[in-house]
Amino acid sequence: MRSTRGTRLASIAVASALFMEFLDSTALSTALPTLSVAFGTDPVHLKLALTSYILALAVLAPASGWIADRFGPRRVFMTAMVVFLAGSVLCGFSQSLAQLVASRTLQGLGGALMTPVGRLIVVNSAPREKLVSAMSWFTMPALVGPLLGPPLAGFILGVADWPWIFFINVPVGLLGMWAVARFVPPLKQPDPGPFDTKGFAIAVVAITALMGAAETVGIGLVPWPVQVGITLVAVGALAAYVRHALRTPRPVLNLRLFQVDTFRASMMGGALVRIGLGATPFLLPLLFQVALGWGPLEAGLVTIGTGLGAFMCKPVAPALIRRVGFRQTLVASNLLTAALTAVPAFFGLGTPIPFIIVTLVCSGFMRSLQFTATNTVAYADLPKEAVSNGSTIAVVTQQMALSVGISFGGLMLHVARGGGDVRLTPDRFVLPFLAIGMVSSLAGPLFRRLRPDAGEHIGGRAAARG
Repeated sequence: MRSTRGTRLASIAVASALFMEFLDSTALSTALPTLSVAFGTDPVHLKLALTSYILALAVLAPASGWIADRFGPRRVFMTAMVVFLAGSVLCGFSQSLAQLVASRTLQGLGGALMTPVGRLIVVNSAPREKLVSAMSWFTMPALVGPLLGPPLAGFILGVADWPWIFFINVPVGLLGMWAVARFVPPLKQPDPGPFDTKGFAIAVVAITALMGAAETVGIGLVPWPVQVGITLVAVGALAAYVRHALRTPRPVLNLRLFQVDTFRASMMGGALVRIGLGATPFLLPLLFQVALGWGPLEAGLVTIGTGLGAFMCKPVAPALIRRVGFRQTLVASNLLTAALTAVPAFFGLGTPIPFIIVTLVCSGFMRSLQFTATNTVAYADLPKEAVSNGSTIAVVTQQMALSVGISFGGLMLHVARGGGDVRLTPDRFVLPFLAIGMVSSLAGPLFRRLRPDAGEHIGGRAAARG
């Protein structure tokens, strides 16, 4: 049994990977208006730089659990960090949107192994009764990324050129690799058996087509017959994979885990909330810098409110969940998260900056509480041998939801502009923010179906009452 300090150090070391990912994505979001000028393209089309990463991550992620079990979580994790750093360097040297998308795809291949394998290390290293605390330490350093990403990007864009928002990952990644090698122990995993090659191939087609359909629908990137064809392929491949997974003893994504109510609520409810999470970093920089005319540094300094609120939540989340339980935490935080996600719809030229900052801080706090509870309760009732596959499904589901969120936000913005290249003014953002807030609120009924004592044995509530 590892000590609490050892578990905490392992969680923080692994979280260095998430720190890189969040630092990179939030910095890139802040730099989107600058990149649109550098590459001579519409800011809305630059969502490809965000979704290409998520697509690569979601496509490879189904194999991550098997790869970790076969070659060892720590070895796979370190290799993934090297791939991510290589992609970061290539992003900095990109000369066009196409090159940037290709380099972001390479980053995504590294991230596809970092995120699920990192979560696997934390879940398997921590005693069940300490899982909420371990997951909080695991995600807390990652929240520094959104805290530092926007102002760091604004500062870099003020004193240097945009490639440096990617080059900054190199020292961070090297330090993280040292921490993982120093504090993360080798973990012995069960024999994963033969790789489900057929299931993986079907899953790749389904995921790629689903995200492709979400990326192209309604914005005129491809002709409508192509959009219909992509959608039909997505639906057909998804149906084929469900049939395959239910007939295969060890599928690459074990859909039988959705029979567990806590896992099902976490995956489905969390996905709806993440649609709002995915759209917000795409929409806010465009609202601040294009519609309101702010500079990158000013926008970045205000946007850190979300990261600051999330960081403030982490130390109190375990005690709060222990006191009121997972079900009540999820229901209440979802209602507030959905409302706060929609509030930027009313930001305009006359909105006081302190009000904007307070809104973003509160939004970050509630989202952090929601995701701490959602990410942890997923493993409450899974047997130990299913944790690896559960972690893989979690990452695929979460990343697809984030991608859909970005695409949905882009679609709503496209609709608000009347389908043309109309100038982005504050009123064009009313529909997008209200829409993503409404979608996020749909998770509430799913959380209400959980039993009142769901996850008590991992949240520490049962022990506290005893």
